[in-house]
Formats: sequence, C-alpha cells, structure tokens
Amino acid sequence: MKHSIEEVKLKSGGRGLLIDAPESPVLNIRVIFRAGNRFVKKPEIYEVAHLMEHMAFGRNAEYRDEQAYEAEFTKNGAYHNAWTSDYFICYETECADFEWERILGLQELAAAKPRFCEEELASEKGNVRSELTGYQNDYSRLIWPKLQQSLGENVLTYGERLKTINDIELKDIRDHHHRTHTANNMQFIITGNLHGRKRKIISMLEDWDLKPGEKFEIPHSDYQATDPVVIRRKDASNMCFGFSFVLNRPLEPSEQYAMGCLNHILNGTMSSKIFGKARKKGIVYGMGSQTESDRWSSTWDFDGEVNSENAADLFDLIAVELGKVINGDISEADIAAAKSYALGRQQMLAQTAEQISNYYLKDYITTGRYEPMSDAAKMVEAIDKSSIVQLARLFMQSGISGLATVGTINKAELDELWTRILETV
Repeated sequence: MKHSIEEVKLKSGGRGLLIDAPESPVLNIRVIFRAGNRFVKKPEIYEVAHLMEHMAFGRNAEYRDEQAYEAEFTKNGAYHNAWTSDYFICYETECADFEWERILGLQELAAAKPRFCEEELASEKGNVRSELTGYQNDYSRLIWPKLQQSLGENVLTYGERLKTINDIELKDIRDHHHRTHTANNMQFIITGNLHGRKRKIISMLEDWDLKPGEKFEIPHSDYQATDPVVIRRKDASNMCFGFSFVLNRPLEPSEQYAMGCLNHILNGTMSSKIFGKARKKGIVYGMGSQTESDRWSSTWDFDGEVNSENAADLFDLIAVELGKVINGDISEADIAAAKSYALGRQQMLAQTAEQISNYYLKDYITTGRYEPMSDAAKMVEAIDKSSIVQLARLFMQSGISGLATVGTINKAELDELWTRILETV
C-alpha cells in the first residue's frame, strides 16, 4: 500500500509519525510511553507497569468501569489493546475510517485520564497472576528472562515477577502513571487516510491531558559473557533452548536486512542450512533465529526444542554451519535466494495499515529513527557476502554470549554442548 511519512513534534513535547496511506479504509493508532518494566521505581514492585497497563481500560474520567468503556469503544467494530514490555507500554487501536476522531478521543481516556481504584487493582492482580502463572508452563517463554538476567540485564523471571504482585499498592500504580505518562514521554504512530486530517490529529494529541515530564532514555545494560544456565523441570520431556550473541552497538538498517538474509539462509525454510537439514535428519521439529537491535546493543538469538538424545547432533550441526558462515563459506546462490525472498516478503508487509505501522514501530520508538519502506529494496539489493560474513564474525567474536535451557539436562552436559558452539569462533 502506498504511503508517505511525516515526523511530527508536538508543542506539548511528544513526537511521532503520521503515515498517510490514502487507500486504507481504517485508521491504525499506536500511542507509546517509555513506561515498561525497566522504568519501575524499584524491583520490589516490578509488576506495577504491567498492572497499570491492565487497569488503563477500567474506570476513567467519563466511564465508571471497563465494561461501560468497552461497550462505547467497540460499538462500531473498533479494536483496542495494550501491551507492556521491558521498555514500553503501548496502547493500540484500529477503527473504521469514519470514526477515527471519536476513537482517538476515547483512547485519550485510557492513556491520559484513568481513574485507578482499589476494586480494579484487586481484580487485575488476580488476572496478572493467572497470566504469569500460565507463562511459567510455556517453556519457550521461561528461557529469555533467565538468559537476559545472566547476560546482565536488569529484568526478573516470571517466578520473581509473581512474588512482587502482593506488595503493589494503588499509590504505586498512580505514581507510575504520573511519572511515565507525560507529554514529553509520549510517542505515536498513526497510519491511515490522513489527507486533510493531520492538523486535527496534531491538535487533538496536543490537547491530551498530560503534564510535562521526563523523556526517559532506553537503559544501557552492561552485558557480559555467561555460563550456560539450566532451568530444571522434571516434567520436561525434551530440551527447550535459547542462546544469544551480543554486540555492544546498534545495527544500521542495512545491517538488519543483511542479518535477516543470513537468518533466512540458516533457519528460514525447509531447505535452510540448520533448521532444514535438522528436519531432514529427524533431529528437531522446530528452531529459528532472529536479530534484535536497540539504541545501545544488538543480539543474534537462536531458539528451539530438541529431544535429549538428539541434542548433541543438533548442536554439532549448528556449530558446523555457523563455522562455515564466519569462514565465508556461503554460496552466492543462497544469498540471491534469500534476497529474493526478502524482497517478496517486503511487498507483502505493506498490505494493511497495521502492517505498515508494525514496520516502523520498533526502530522508531527505540532509536527515534525510521527508514522509509521504499528504501528497503535498495538495502536488500546491496547485501553481499562480505557484509553478511563480517556481521556474523562481529557477533560471534564479541566475547559476549550465553545459553539457557529448560529441561532435565545436567550442567556438565550443557557445558559440553555449548563448548561445541563456542569452538567455532
């Protein structure tokens, strides 16, 4: 879908992107605050950000409870949700084009005018306990907080997060909202048919009931290499694993595309070098890799599940294929195929307003930068073997890496598996 982008800085201090997609029949609205778990005042109330996000759709300046607000919000089919991450709380909405103004006004009530109350806090404590308890039964979710901790990030595991819920009081919820939901700390991405509407949208956002405040910076973590970590679960019939290589700098957009191509070559399809070969040999059902980057650092992450009797074979295969990459043993045919795939996927990622918003969201809210989607093809075409190999070497030879697993494997066996990977560097 064709679109154009304008970055806007509000007089009130907020900043965001207005993305005009004239063919869109809907408006997609994201309002984001740097208010996630890493911005809570102290670890003893770690879940305060998550609880506050749950309560934002409850009582507010105009509606007595969540049910009344929800009924009004959705009466014409509009959708809304919110999520909390380490850094952000994001309020997201999609509505029919004809009611965008009404919906943007209702979104202000949740983000800027909540009226937190004890009754809702008690209810949401129960809901968040249920949510986090459920996550503890999802082994793939358990890996990453533990690995983040071991690498040096200031995060808690799900079990540790559960223990903080009881100590959170209503004053903590109100304080977190007051500190983080300020005009200066607000970002937004609005995508849809904005012709003739930009001035009104800007005016409405500037009038949101938000006080001036601090523009929080993304925290800088001091990463370090770590020994493998085992999360023991006696009932785990296989080994769920994740490992990361960390680079202490952000990736440029062109580098993100290059790593995307490499991840596709290694794990993207049934013909890929790691996942495809492992499936063909019958040693793993699923695994993948991806690259993440924020303002300060980047990670190259691998994850999967493998039966214990196949773990050595899988880690040997991973070690062999990673060794080939850093030694420059990548065929031009594989690179060309990955680039062709990336170009096709790129076109498919711009079919809806939501997809367009998703494309710009993460880079913009973490770094303040954005690259027009129209530049993607040029960056993909510029990918070559030397850029891929150089990036892989930078990650694997950074000296910062870690592995975490959920299962019954003993520490000595896990150390030996991890050594197979590290010996490829």
